[in-house]
Amino acid sequence: MSAPVLLWFKRDLRITDHPALAMAGPRVLPLYVIEPEYWALPDTSARQWAFTAEALGSLRADLAALGQPLVIRKGDAVAELARLCKRFSITRILSHEETGNAWTYARDKRVAAWARGAGVAWQEVPQCAVVRRLRSRDGWQGARNAFIRQGLAQMPDALEPIYTANLPDRLPDARALGLTPDACAHRQTGTHKAARATLDSFLATRAEGYRTKMSSPLTGERACSRLSPYLALGLVSVREVDLARQSTPIDRPGWKANMTSFAKRLAWRDHFIQKLEDEPELEHRCLHPAHEGLRVSDSARLHAWAEGQTGVPFVDACMRYLMATGWLNFRMRAMLMSFASYHLWLDWRDTGTVLARYFTDYEPGIHWSQVQMQSGTTGINTLRIYNPVKQGYDQDPDGRFIRAWVPELAGIAAPHLHEPWTAPNAGVVLGKRYPEPVIDLAQAAKHARDVMWGLRKDAGFGSAARAIAVKHASRARGTDRSSAGAKRAALRKRPDPAQLSFDL
Repeated sequence: MSAPVLLWFKRDLRITDHPALAMAGPRVLPLYVIEPEYWALPDTSARQWAFTAEALGSLRADLAALGQPLVIRKGDAVAELARLCKRFSITRILSHEETGNAWTYARDKRVAAWARGAGVAWQEVPQCAVVRRLRSRDGWQGARNAFIRQGLAQMPDALEPIYTANLPDRLPDARALGLTPDACAHRQTGTHKAARATLDSFLATRAEGYRTKMSSPLTGERACSRLSPYLALGLVSVREVDLARQSTPIDRPGWKANMTSFAKRLAWRDHFIQKLEDEPELEHRCLHPAHEGLRVSDSARLHAWAEGQTGVPFVDACMRYLMATGWLNFRMRAMLMSFASYHLWLDWRDTGTVLARYFTDYEPGIHWSQVQMQSGTTGINTLRIYNPVKQGYDQDPDGRFIRAWVPELAGIAAPHLHEPWTAPNAGVVLGKRYPEPVIDLAQAAKHARDVMWGLRKDAGFGSAARAIAVKHASRARGTDRSSAGAKRAALRKRPDPAQLSFDL
């Protein structure tokens, strides 16, 4: 009897539209390795592990129903792969390509080196439109769209039962992995059933008003798709989501526009992950080198921001909501990062790591690209220094969101809720039940504008920005600015400080 194929699951925890599973055939040994070293990284958290553990339980049940349960091992990936390959005389491994953080990239290089030395053929299969060793962004958008239109990979009817005895039922808890306790009371559930229910409810009803409701944390909680954690861990694929979108009737007022907007965001997802694939160092160094060493590491400010204790109510409400749910709508994520980078003048590597731990939907390619973009360190995107008070008035005009997440301000009257330091009774609350602002907002914003725009006037800034644009800017209208537009970004005039559009 021939040796089985070892199918190594990573961030693709599903059996539907799974190209590597379809390629493996019925005689396959499915494996997931819990890697303690990964879970000790500063951008991982107990909430992410809890979500992952639920997803693994869901995947194990789905594979067991096909005939072969998921084999789960804890340890070093190379050691566990080598052990199973030796036990079952395996000479072929399949997995999906992964664009993860720097640690997973280094781990994959170790696995590749071991496989070559052991005579094991390891084949990585694309599961999304991100392209390995991409030479140019020219034509990328068309190739991406063609990938989406390919149709779903066929799910096997059954798998041969190769290894079913003595498989442990329980997964290690967060404490066993050395993770800090991380209560996330309102976290989404990490199962395939929950992923599908989320997709179905979005397309059935929740997407009504998607374009207008996704900006506020009040309405965005329901109007946004909420699919991001399921896409990040691969419980559903982008192709599955897009096919469901196209199959939904559009004879509702505004529905076509809402679905078009949603489709663009699915495309943006691949676009930003491609940036990290093309330049892994984007996780650790400023895309435009002129910004290196610009900002500071300030533990007091970082702690206040990370705990929702900055004294700026709308900022703190958004951070506390994120801490409790593991999710936040995109516009508010951008505001949190902008506030940390410009007003608090904190280094994006420090603040980005905090947000990575908080996000249940942490996707390194999107995350680090956006962290740098909202911090102004790409050199090719227009600077967005958002006014957090104005954001509050715009997105939470009656203060309901602030009231819910910053209860210390219960005694502040509505006209002063967004700026409690203007209230007649401010002295009763500020500095006692709720902190005074950690910075002067106007002065901090002015300092940031002067420094950041001053950098763009320096000799050599523009030439470096043009090289970055050639490598990373989208060529597709409506996905990111065009290549030519990106090359001109460094020469643009200053935008209105209140402008809220995003360079996507």
